[in-house]
Amino acid sequence: MTIDRAGINALMEITSRPELVFVSGQGAWLQDHNGKRYLDFIQGWAVNCLGHNPAAMVEAVTRQAQKLINPSPAFYNQPSIDLARRLVEASCFDRVFFANSGAEANEGAIKLARKWGQLHRKGAYKIITFDHSFHGRTLATMSASGKPGWDVKFAPQVDGFPKADLNDLDSVRALVDDQTVAVMLEPVQGEAGVIPATREFLQGLRELTREHGLLLIVDEVQTGMGRTGRMFAYQHAGIEPDIMTLGKGIGGGVPLSALCAREAVCCFEHGDQGGTYNGNPLMTAVGVAVFDVLAAPGFMDGVNARAQQLSAGLTALSDKWGMRGERGLGLLRALVMDRDDGPALVAAARDRAPEGLLLNAPRGNLLRFMPALNVSADEIDTMLAWLDALVAQVRG
Repeated sequence: MTIDRAGINALMEITSRPELVFVSGQGAWLQDHNGKRYLDFIQGWAVNCLGHNPAAMVEAVTRQAQKLINPSPAFYNQPSIDLARRLVEASCFDRVFFANSGAEANEGAIKLARKWGQLHRKGAYKIITFDHSFHGRTLATMSASGKPGWDVKFAPQVDGFPKADLNDLDSVRALVDDQTVAVMLEPVQGEAGVIPATREFLQGLRELTREHGLLLIVDEVQTGMGRTGRMFAYQHAGIEPDIMTLGKGIGGGVPLSALCAREAVCCFEHGDQGGTYNGNPLMTAVGVAVFDVLAAPGFMDGVNARAQQLSAGLTALSDKWGMRGERGLGLLRALVMDRDDGPALVAAARDRAPEGLLLNAPRGNLLRFMPALNVSADEIDTMLAWLDALVAQVRG
């Protein structure tokens, strides 16, 4: 099968892509236009929590597409009601607003916090975020992010996002003033290199925000929906945030996200928030199917068992090659290397024959692993064996 060059040229150039077109997938595996198979440990950047084309999702989208796709968010629909109830019952939150992407959910969280600040903190609007954080690619979420260089990419930034240091409570405390309304963070900084916020830091942050009457916002776009071995990552710390955002895994591969909040924070007036496709029954029906698989008895036990296996395997690999260890939470993990050969390993893994391996290197000295949550023990062992051989190949 040849690549449609004219079609590729019709796509806007926004990233460097390899010369392959994926045409099908099943579970942990993808297949390209030439029939080559790839073991996928990226899974759409932690999006495909149940792997490629899981039966529960295929059945849900097929059934719902035959009934109702989009009646408009001006009306209720049953799948969105069903998914909202599940999320509320599984968390400390009372209300849910559905959107289409993690960035859109985070934009909504920023708006909700600022609205709450207008009503309850004399117009306070600043939201303390963190260096090296990632919250999305809209103007406001880029401004909230601490990714190096983003402060000038589309200048001027949206004002009001002072940056603290993750796991340094004093750095947060030093930024609080009478214009501060909230603190917003990822429980695990993914793009920064899979850096978890410690339990002690999250508990201290909750205490600090309560002491000053501030909101605590957790961006669980990447960590939510079972990725860390609990349904939501904040649960590991035993805290109750005021606002949470979800994306990626909530739809298992379809465009769906959520803004969740406690009742006391839900201060949007009619017209403040909306969106043409938000909460449509086609996407939320898939979300219900995904949630029910994740919430089934024993599923999280499997996630945690595979997380321990992956962690142990990466540690052994690090020890063998003199690397700097591994870190992460659940099935969001990173191998910290002793040199910047991450991109070379990604390329060698993809080009591997007869079957390829899909890996991600957010930093030159780091590989990030985001497999499906139902990845098998054999698939993890296969990936580790292939990676060991690839390190030998790349390092000569």
